[in-house]
Amino acid sequence: MKANSILNSYLIFSILYLLLPFVGLDTVNWYLKPFLLPFLLVTVLISADFQGKKLLLSALLFSWIGDIILMFADKAEIYFILGLVSFLLSHILYIVLFSRQPKTAMKGNSIALYLGTILILGYFFGMVGLLFPKLGPLQIPVMVYAAVITTMLFVACKGSLTWEKPAAFSILAGAIFFVLSDSILAINKFYHPIAQSGFWIMSTYILAQYLIVSGILRLNKKSSLS
Repeated sequence: MKANSILNSYLIFSILYLLLPFVGLDTVNWYLKPFLLPFLLVTVLISADFQGKKLLLSALLFSWIGDIILMFADKAEIYFILGLVSFLLSHILYIVLFSRQPKTAMKGNSIALYLGTILILGYFFGMVGLLFPKLGPLQIPVMVYAAVITTMLFVACKGSLTWEKPAAFSILAGAIFFVLSDSILAINKFYHPIAQSGFWIMSTYILAQYLIVSGILRLNKKSSLS
């Protein structure tokens, strides 16, 4: 089965997963969560070797572990912390992965990078100002996580200026949706409940992982995405 077929299956399965709570099948939705990322893991596994393949697999693996751990976050705080650590490692791996991707230009648009940096820093300090007073004993770990995911977004932004298009836009969009997903989760948990938060967290997260994986595979010409 070609990688592209599995990616399409991931999207179909994800839509089914996201719709289940709206028809009263929350329990089925809960049990299906661990089956989301294996679609992407298999997609990468069957793709031809490329620079960063092991990094991408490792990032997805830690994300998958984080998905499973966070399923029990309502049972005890330790599950949230362990899930945070797992996704922290995933983001660090994405940072390394993005920094090693092939470039089509030695230098990107400096004005675009400058504006992107301002927006990213604005997001970081805005989230810190909003959430910090509400974090209690989790102030340090959450701030470390926020710094890492902000760095991931910056590296994606910088890389998108030198990577081949349109794969570059896919990876950057994936990084943005990942940050959006984590932001919704953090605001919902620490600041104020958000209506249908589970749907918004998972829909942006599912899209983020899809865009990053498909973008990385397209950026590396040897991948079997056709």
